[in-house]
Amino acid sequence: MARIAGVNIPTDKRVLIALTYIHGIGPARAKDIIAKANISDTARVNQLSDDDVIRMREIIDRDYHVEGDLRRETAMNIKRLMDLGCYRGLRHRKGLPVHGQRTHTNARTRKGPARPIAGKKKAV
Repeated sequence: MARIAGVNIPTDKRVLIALTYIHGIGPARAKDIIAKANISDTARVNQLSDDDVIRMREIIDRDYHVEGDLRRETAMNIKRLMDLGCYRGLRHRKGLPVHGQRTHTNARTRKGPARPIAGKKKAV
């Protein structure tokens, strides 16, 4: 089992797919990383040598913000918006959609499960 950036990546998958298990690395960045490390697109994680894994780990550590650092940076950005009291910060604070989506219907992911309104009768 290869461990990169504090994440155990699956051994039976292709390297391109396995790298996307790391927070902050998607398909495009994974392709860049394996190109810089001179690893084949079709190679699987269990076929990699220790040297290949070390090369990938060094490239990721040097060039990309991933996992804990990225999560911390994102949280700090959201906290900064909330402290400023700007519109986006207020939406984060209230737990409502931030990017202009409607809230009359939908938005259940941000707002949570629907709560019944006291005194409202059900339509029969």
